This record gives sequence, C-alpha cells and structure tokens, in this order.
Amino acid sequence: MLLQNKNAVIYGGAGSLGSAVAQAFAQQGAKVFVTGNKLPLAEQTASRIIANGGKATALQVNALKVQEVKECVSRIEQEGGIDISFNLIQYHDVQGIPLIDMSLEDFTRPIFRAAESHFITATAAARAMIKKSSGVILSLSATPGGIGYPLAGGFGPCCKLIENFSMGLASEIGPYGVRSVNIRSAGSPDSQVFIDAVKHDPVAARSFIKKIEDDTMLKKMPLMKDIAQTAVFLASDMAAGITGVTVDVTCGTTTALNYKAPPVAFVNDIIQ
Repeated sequence: MLLQNKNAVIYGGAGSLGSAVAQAFAQQGAKVFVTGNKLPLAEQTASRIIANGGKATALQVNALKVQEVKECVSRIEQEGGIDISFNLIQYHDVQGIPLIDMSLEDFTRPIFRAAESHFITATAAARAMIKKSSGVILSLSATPGGIGYPLAGGFGPCCKLIENFSMGLASEIGPYGVRSVNIRSAGSPDSQVFIDAVKHDPVAARSFIKKIEDDTMLKKMPLMKDIAQTAVFLASDMAAGITGVTVDVTCGTTTALNYKAPPVAFVNDIIQ
C-alpha cells in the first residue's frame, strides 16, 4: 500500500471531497486524522473508514485557530509524527455575481479564509515535518487559479493565492526534505456542492455544469475519486521528486470559451 504507516491529517475532512480523500488515504494504509468544526460530522467519516477496516480518528479543529491546529499537530506527533497534511476547508465563496456588483465582504471572505487557514495549517505541519526530515503538505485550488474566469468572485484570487503560497512554501522547506504540492481541480459534479445545486435549481445547475464540461479538453469534469487518487499519489514516495508545483486535474480546462461577455446593453448601462 502506498501510504502504509503514514499519519495524515485532513482539515475539512467531513466534507464530501475531504471524506473521499480521507477514505482513499486509509485504503492505502494511512492512519487518517479527520478534523472539522463539528465533531459529529468528522466522526461519521472516521466511522466509515474504521468500518471498512481502516484507521481513523476524528478531531474537532477549527483550521482558522492557531492554538487548535497547534494542539492537533502535537497530538499527531505523539502518535508517530505527521506525514501528510491536506487543507480542504470551505471558503464560503459567492459566485455568479459580476465583480462590479459584489460586496466587499463577499469578495474578500474566501481570500481571507484561504490565506489564514493555509498559513496556519501548512506552517504548523512544516515545523513538525522538518523535525523528521520528511512529509508532504497538499492543497487544492480550482480552474480560476490558472485562467481568467468570469463570475468567480473572490474565489479566483483565492485559488491563485493558494497556488502561490504552496510554491513559495516548497522553496523554503524543500532543503529539509519536506514537499508542498497543490492540486488544481475543475470542480467535481459528484461533490455535495454540485449535488445541492442540482436539487435547488436543476435547470440552471445542469446548464452551469455543461458549460464547465464544454470548456475542458476531455468534455467532462474530474470526479472526487480523480482528485483523491491524485492526492494519494502525490502523498506517496512515488512522487518523491514532485514539489513546488500545481498538478492540473481539470480534465484540460481551456480558456472559458463557452462563457460569453455581458450583452452590449449591459455594458452601456455601466458606462452611462
């Protein structure tokens, strides 16, 4: 198994993608520390892993709180050290609204949450990993991190921030044997956010998903298992030479070709 005897912590491990990654890590032999703001939800993921023969512990941790993350990492160090850290918390971003119509709070919220949580969790993990001269810090961004994407709100800068932070961190911790790698996704149609969107407004959600699919080379979106399997590989010794980069798992996102500019009348109204 690729992650045999590894300790992995997943912040936001109770979410749909976090849970999928946690289970994939456990299937490859890792002991997974599933964290979340709400312990019962983290316990559900941990229970599923244990029921399938894996090893998991649920912890209540707010990834935006320095002390809580510090205590989490210390707990894992007492059980053999931290080998993998993956931040998958939610950013509560608002999309679908033009930037000129968006409130400052909605724009900055995901940027602040990403900056603070990644700095807190990644640096805490790095300090612990440097002691043992090994470890992998993973992060996740999305398509707007690589191209200009309309109506993404503050999520675009948020993704770019995550990618650049991962790269900069890698340059500092690499000499100590610790890696930092980011994964760029295009969103997964089987994740809870898309499932909820389809339930709320099936026509609009399916139209949105179709636009994303049409903007990829493979004409589809990556599933959660695609992201999870990529994370397993990057966290394993098979990827020992990979650090300081963003690995694209967007199914080949191009340049938002199928998104159209606002109608001329809308632009004229703004100018006037």
